[in-house]
Amino acid sequence: MLERALERITKLSREELLVIGASRTDSGVHAWDQVAQFQTPFEVEDLRTFHASINGILPNDIRVREIAAVSPEFHARYRAKGKIYHYKVYCNPVMDPFQLRYALHVRETLNIYAMKEAAGFLVGEHDFSAFANASKQQMKGGFVRKIYRLDITEMGANYLFEIEGNGFLYKQVRNMVGLILVVGKELLPPSAVETILSSRCRKLLAYHAPTAPSHGLHLMHVMYNEEDLIAPSGASRYSRGIFQTQSKCKLLLPHI
Repeated sequence: MLERALERITKLSREELLVIGASRTDSGVHAWDQVAQFQTPFEVEDLRTFHASINGILPNDIRVREIAAVSPEFHARYRAKGKIYHYKVYCNPVMDPFQLRYALHVRETLNIYAMKEAAGFLVGEHDFSAFANASKQQMKGGFVRKIYRLDITEMGANYLFEIEGNGFLYKQVRNMVGLILVVGKELLPPSAVETILSSRCRKLLAYHAPTAPSHGLHLMHVMYNEEDLIAPSGASRYSRGIFQTQSKCKLLLPHI
């Protein structure tokens, strides 16, 4: 959607724009703080009008909240130093219709203490081969990732999983949540998480737990070093830093 909107406004091809997103999101996954970059062979002088034009083309459920120029060396994906994901679960025999699109419905009672114990085994730097839906050929960068925290908060019928790490493998977060929920239903002990993690075997995880559905997952924040986001000299800082609320998409324009 974003790429097509940029093609219409700039009259450039996708090959010329080179749109890059900070994170690939599966169908159904929500992105509240996605970051994307693109480039043009010309300088975009009126970012305010450009910003309004993009949002005028995009569908109503997608919005660019910030736009700014960055240095040509910036890379939305490879310069990211970490990401925060939320996974939302609604635990009740009857689903709340207002949360249907944004939270997984679980009818069974969940043991919050068992889930927190299970989550503890995943924090730290590990080989997450068992939690990656990808072949070794696809994962040239390896399977080692570092999870800084995996917090689970119970708020009535709502359970919030908050996962922060330096990077994530394909479907890693959903696979971790799927296994923790099996532990929460008391179908596996918390120690099973450590066993599956150390096995590095995707088939072992698949045998015990399904991948959590995509609609409960939310990309909440992509983290960069502050110096990576400094606008080059002479570049417009039109909306960078103006919008401090949670956003669905940011755009960064390399300033050449």
